[in-house]
Amino acid sequence: MAVSRRIGKGLRSLISTESRLDNRPDYALVGVVRVPLLESSPWRQIAVRVLWAIGALILAVIITYAERSGYQDNNDPANGMTLVDCIYYATVTLTTTGYGDITPVTQSARLANVILITPLRVFFLIVMIGTTLQALTERSRQAFRIQRWRSTLRNHTVVVGYGTKGRSAVAAMLADDVPPSDVVVVDTDQSALELAALKGLVTVHGSGTKADVLKLAGAPRAKSIIVATNKDDTAVLVTLSARELNPRATIVASIRESENAHLIEQSGADSVVVSAETTGRLLGLATVTPSVVTLTEDLLSPEEGFSVAERPVEESELGGSPRHLKDLVLGVVRHGKLYRINDPGVDTLEIGDRLLYVRMTQPAIMTENTNPIIIG
Repeated sequence: MAVSRRIGKGLRSLISTESRLDNRPDYALVGVVRVPLLESSPWRQIAVRVLWAIGALILAVIITYAERSGYQDNNDPANGMTLVDCIYYATVTLTTTGYGDITPVTQSARLANVILITPLRVFFLIVMIGTTLQALTERSRQAFRIQRWRSTLRNHTVVVGYGTKGRSAVAAMLADDVPPSDVVVVDTDQSALELAALKGLVTVHGSGTKADVLKLAGAPRAKSIIVATNKDDTAVLVTLSARELNPRATIVASIRESENAHLIEQSGADSVVVSAETTGRLLGLATVTPSVVTLTEDLLSPEEGFSVAERPVEESELGGSPRHLKDLVLGVVRHGKLYRINDPGVDTLEIGDRLLYVRMTQPAIMTENTNPIIIG
C-alpha cells in the first residue's frame, strides 16, 4: 500500500497545479460545483423587487428634498421646491424620463446628483429589469454561493456516485433528519447530478478517483464518505484517495463481489457492503420466509414502519442491562466498537455507551405475503 501511495504522489506531481480543480478560483468552478438555491414563488420575487424599487425612490426623494434649495423649477422659478416637486423629480430621474423642467443649479445639488442620484438610478433600473438581468448575473451569483459554501463546509458527508445505491443512501440520510446542505454528491453523470440538485444537495461534477475532485467536495473536512460507485475497481481507487485525504473520516464502501472486500478494506474502508451477496441472501430467504424479507426491507426504510436507530444511553439506564430496556436493543457501541446484545461484556451499561435499537417511525401496514417467484 505504501508503494501505491508513492506512485500516486509521483503521478500527481506531474500534473500542473493550475489544472487541479481545488486550486481554481471560485468563479472558475461554476459548472463544476452547483450549490442549490431555494427559489421563492414568482409573485414573491416580483413583490420584493417592487419594494426595493420603492425604497430607492424614497431615498432619492429624501436626497432631493434635503438639497431642494439647489434645484430650480423652470416653470416656476420664483418659488422653491415643494415635497411634491421632489417626488416628481426623483421619479422622472430614476426612470430616466428627464423632462428637464427641474434641474440642479448649485454645485452641491449637482454633486449630490452625480454621487447619490446616479447610483440610485442604476440600482432602480437593475431592480426593475431584474428578471432579464438574472440570467446575465447567474454566473456571478453562483460564484458567490460557491465561495460562501466552501468557507463553511465542515463535518458533512460526501457521496461518490449517485446511481441506485447512492440515491438510496442519500434518501436514508435525509429520512433520518440529515440536512441536505450536509450532503455533497460527486458524479460524472450530469443527469444524476440534476436529480441530486432537485433534492437540495450540493453537487460536484467530476470523477471521485481524482484527489482534486474530492478536495473540491470537502473530503479532507468530511465526517463520513460513502463510496457508491458501479465498479469495484473504481471503488478501491476512490477509497484510497479518500483515506489519504482524510485519515479520520468514516468511509463506507459498496462493492459487487465479496472477493474484492479485502482490497477495499486494505484501501481504508471502515465498512464494506457487498451488494451482490446481500441481494442473494434476500432472494434465498424470500423463497422460504418471505415475511423476513418484508421486515428486513422495513428496517432498511427509515421513512416508514420500523427502522434501526442509534441513541446515547440515558442517565436512568446506567448500570442496567440493555436486554431489560423498553426499546428493542440490537447492540451496544462502546469506545467505537459494536457489541451484540448477547455479548456478556455489555451486560451493564456505562457512561458513553450508545444503543442500536429498533425505532417505530409510523404505524406499520399489515400485508398478506405469498410465495414469490424469483427472476434473475
